[in-house]
Amino acid sequence: MKMEEGMQLIDENGKFNVEGLKDFMTATGFAQCGLSYAIVAIIGPQSSGKSTLMNHVFGTNFKMLDAYKGRGQTTKGIWIAKCNDMKPFTIAMDFEGTDSNARGEDNTAFERQSALFALAIADIILINMWYKDIGLEHAASRPLLKTVFQVMKRLFKPRKRTLLFVIRDHSKTPFEYLETAFKEDIDKIWDSVAEPETSRSVVLSDFFNVEIAALTSYDYEEENFKEQVARLRQRFISPGGLTGDQREAEPASGFFIRAENIWKTIKDNKDLDLPALKVMVATVRCEEIAEEKLRQFTTDDDWLALKRAVQAGPVSGFGAALGSILETYLSQYDTEVIHFDQDVRNAKRRQMESQALEVVRNAYDTMLEHLYSNTLESFKTSLEQLLNGGEGFVASARTCAQSCFLQFDKGCEDAFIRLSGWNVSGVRGTVSRHMLSEMMAKYVKQFTDVLADEVQSLLEAGEADTWVSVRNLLASKTDVAESELSNAHVDFEVPRSEIDTRLGYLKENARSVVERKARESAATGRVLMRMKDRFAKVFNHDENSTPRVWTPEQNIEEIERKALSASLKILAVMAAIRLDNTADQIENVLSSSLMGAVPAVDPLASNTWEEVSPNATLLTPVQCKSLWIQFTADITYIVNQAKSAQEARKQAKKVIQQMFRLVLLAMMTLLSAYGAMGIAAKPEVAAVMKEVWQALAVLMKDLGPEVLAVLKDEVPKALSFLGPQMVAAIMALLTKMMARWR
Repeated sequence: MKMEEGMQLIDENGKFNVEGLKDFMTATGFAQCGLSYAIVAIIGPQSSGKSTLMNHVFGTNFKMLDAYKGRGQTTKGIWIAKCNDMKPFTIAMDFEGTDSNARGEDNTAFERQSALFALAIADIILINMWYKDIGLEHAASRPLLKTVFQVMKRLFKPRKRTLLFVIRDHSKTPFEYLETAFKEDIDKIWDSVAEPETSRSVVLSDFFNVEIAALTSYDYEEENFKEQVARLRQRFISPGGLTGDQREAEPASGFFIRAENIWKTIKDNKDLDLPALKVMVATVRCEEIAEEKLRQFTTDDDWLALKRAVQAGPVSGFGAALGSILETYLSQYDTEVIHFDQDVRNAKRRQMESQALEVVRNAYDTMLEHLYSNTLESFKTSLEQLLNGGEGFVASARTCAQSCFLQFDKGCEDAFIRLSGWNVSGVRGTVSRHMLSEMMAKYVKQFTDVLADEVQSLLEAGEADTWVSVRNLLASKTDVAESELSNAHVDFEVPRSEIDTRLGYLKENARSVVERKARESAATGRVLMRMKDRFAKVFNHDENSTPRVWTPEQNIEEIERKALSASLKILAVMAAIRLDNTADQIENVLSSSLMGAVPAVDPLASNTWEEVSPNATLLTPVQCKSLWIQFTADITYIVNQAKSAQEARKQAKKVIQQMFRLVLLAMMTLLSAYGAMGIAAKPEVAAVMKEVWQALAVLMKDLGPEVLAVLKDEVPKALSFLGPQMVAAIMALLTKMMARWR
């Protein structure tokens, strides 16, 4: 396409050539002109030399009338071409003649439409008219001027355009006289056009810079015509020339949208709202530019590399790097839309920012997730290290919290995207709560472990005041915890209510630990074992914890009763949980039922205790009775052993007494017969002693091992007066007797 020859923008049927205009703008570079351009349009009667004039003044090559073929319609519709060697960049528009017979009755409609289009789109409007029509009421150009002025008054706000009247075939009339007469004629036409009802009275100069140029006949004075055209061209290309008022000009890139919509509005016979069209053009073009920049951003190599990197882990300088990439495309957008309506371009920029931020939000959120995870892991590790180093729990937690908050805040600052204004307080709050949860989890574990061990010790001790001690322990521990954690809301930057909630949970958990340890300790096997241990301890040891010697003087039944009573206290303690300090009669019921007279109605035949809730019951009355029966069966052996030992001592005592009498009798017999000095020399002494040993052997032969064992312990003390040799002989005899039982 030769740009000087132009292209048909609107055909004779009123069809707008959208694709052709886009190609024209691309080929000529018009779209990149910004505000530095001008639109020049020419209207006038058919065959008045409009195309010829445009070609000579602007260097175009519109199709011209062939005089040898007669006058007729040369230009059909509206044509557009690039002007040669014009600054700023100038587009020429050649309009179909206004009084053409070719259109017949449709001429008036198209004349009005084309005039309206020229006024709406052009900065400079050339009106080509014959010299002979000046002053004539029914001249060919007069309807055209009325149409132009009617449109201006009704639809347009005052904005200075250049209205250049080109008087064709000017003869000898002085130009000054011609100019005065012509302006008077123009004013009359302007005044004859009625004012719109909603408009104030306006004058022609509010709308137009009216300029007049006169040209001689091209056919008869061609050289003179060309000289005049050259001077007219100079008026366009010289500084401060006929460029019109550019204050409301729109960027060239939106020209095809604006032109198409203006023509569509005119064709639909609707009122032409140019400010609204201006906003519409700005909206379309700003959206297109924003979409293009957003597309470029989403495929940007640096952004894609950053997006991949953040998936693997935190990226140093994330916010600055991403902000720089975003700013590059936003700046490009700003540059390309600078000449469009400010409100529109600003709104579309905000929309573009919002859409771009939606694109990067996932990457930003991933970055925050890394910061969250790293901060929480750092808190766990550092807290564990400080605790292992012997630091106090609360002090360690405070130190770690302060350090980790500083670490998180620094990471968030590094990741922050300036355009976003995103607030990380929600994520920071999550970090805070999770660090608090981690701290509380460790604290609760440490707290409950210690509490569980101490409660278990108290329960296993099974003292009468066990539950008083447990309650005191629980209250003391929870008071300490409440004191230590009272300022944790400051350290972890959470509401005080959050700490109160956690403390409430800790107290509930502590109580649950006590109840759990109580239920563990109340297992029948464990209770039975402790009862037996308690019985054995009390039964086999005196008040000074000295092992009992079951001498005949010991009252085994009384001792057994005391031991049973002590064991029963363990059963009473483990029968129910008593954290609420409510009185019960469990011990009395157990004592009267198990150690007293057999009641007519067995209170232990029930599955519930009076004044004790099922949830607080550890051992039901039935279970206690069953356990007691098993317990008493198991301790029978211990009691029987004691009774056997006591009986053995009784027998041993009798044997010793018999030994004493036997030996004493033998000694007295020998002394009376031989005297003290003669015993050793008499052979009869040996015979007597032999009889004594035989008597002792007979005495001990039927003794059981228990009695022999007692004799072995007691004989040396009881018969020590007999002298070492005699005692040794008796002990040898005992040893021989005991050997039989092995």
